[in-house]
Amino acid sequence: MIDSAGVRRLILNADDFGLTPGVNSSILELAQAGALTSATLMATGEAFSEAVAESAAVPTLGVGCHVVLADGHCAAAPEAIPTLASPQGQLRPTLGQFARDLYMGRISSEHIETEAVAQIQRLQQAGVHVTHADTHKHTHLFPAVLRPLLRAAMRCGIRAIRNPFEPAWAIAVTPGASTVRRVQIGILNRNRETFTRLVRQAGLATTDGAIGVLATGVLDAPTLHRLLTAIPPGNWELVCHPGHEDAALASVRTRLRASRAVEHQALLATVPDFPGIERISFGHLTGARP
Repeated sequence: MIDSAGVRRLILNADDFGLTPGVNSSILELAQAGALTSATLMATGEAFSEAVAESAAVPTLGVGCHVVLADGHCAAAPEAIPTLASPQGQLRPTLGQFARDLYMGRISSEHIETEAVAQIQRLQQAGVHVTHADTHKHTHLFPAVLRPLLRAAMRCGIRAIRNPFEPAWAIAVTPGASTVRRVQIGILNRNRETFTRLVRQAGLATTDGAIGVLATGVLDAPTLHRLLTAIPPGNWELVCHPGHEDAALASVRTRLRASRAVEHQALLATVPDFPGIERISFGHLTGARP
């Protein structure tokens, strides 16, 4: 990891790359404007092929793999991962169902690893230099997902992973989030020490934490400005979900619709000229830019 002593560094990562054409175009516009440095691509997204082709024209945009273990369909053969996917290839539709079955031991660690490898390799086979891995709905907050995800990353030559834990200083300047979401994040943050230990043992790079997780769905320009102003020295990641609303977005399963356009405008208005922060990508953490 690069030395962060006294310097405020920030990865600006958009999740859900490949979800729809409108999400893709938003991410690429923001990257070209200097408002994003990174995006994580969904291997089974409806607009995956377009994202791969179009991102090649923006070489400064680091592209990671957004591993989907719930609320989507699998990349591996369904019969190879029967505890994770239905015979038709459908993953569990909600995070709640996934977390329940994970807790009850109904999901095989080997099947998670197999699916993560299949998704990462789909990107690599399409010609993407995969800078890092993260997960849809931050499922690697759970150690039972983190362990096989780390194994998958190492098998595929991935050298960095998202730290999904949001620090107290960022939570304190995010007033628009619901009480329920605050409680959920507070409970899940108990896994932070385990995450740090397992990632260190695996030898992967990560950041000091993520910001914008609590603000998902409510990340407007004032909230973004407060978050950027509050960033202390270190290596941090802003997690965001920008997009343009289109017919494709209306047809996919997501709670983030109108908020994507709000995030797009907030990033465009706030990030490019914001002073005192060095914008980096996960490639800077591993020495393999972008």
